[in-house]
Amino acid sequence: MSDRTDEKRISPRTPIELRVDYKRVNSFLADYTKNISKGGTFIRTDKPLAIGTRFHFRISVPGLEPVSLIGDVAWLSDGKSGDVPGMGIRFVYDDAPSRVKFESVVEKLMETNFGRDLAAKLMKK
Repeated sequence: MSDRTDEKRISPRTPIELRVDYKRVNSFLADYTKNISKGGTFIRTDKPLAIGTRFHFRISVPGLEPVSLIGDVAWLSDGKSGDVPGMGIRFVYDDAPSRVKFESVVEKLMETNFGRDLAAKLMKK
């Protein structure tokens, strides 16, 4: 059963597999995203963090240095209803320049995956 009650995304997402590194208690984990948007990402994992957990993580984006981010666990999927097990993450930024910088990375990923025209339509540019 998923803890997500309805679709609340305000930003379009792109399906993409990126490596995510983070720490859980006393161990370091490496999982992968299923998709990403300007507002957050979904991390595939069989051992999600609790809803509301704020944590630091690094996303490895091809052609760039790994990007360090902060996120809050917004919802969980246990994978039982055919969904992928994991956790929905809402990005938290220290300041506006950090947000703008990472949003430009997401825009480039969307252009790479969907093409410039479709990405612009999805992002309403």
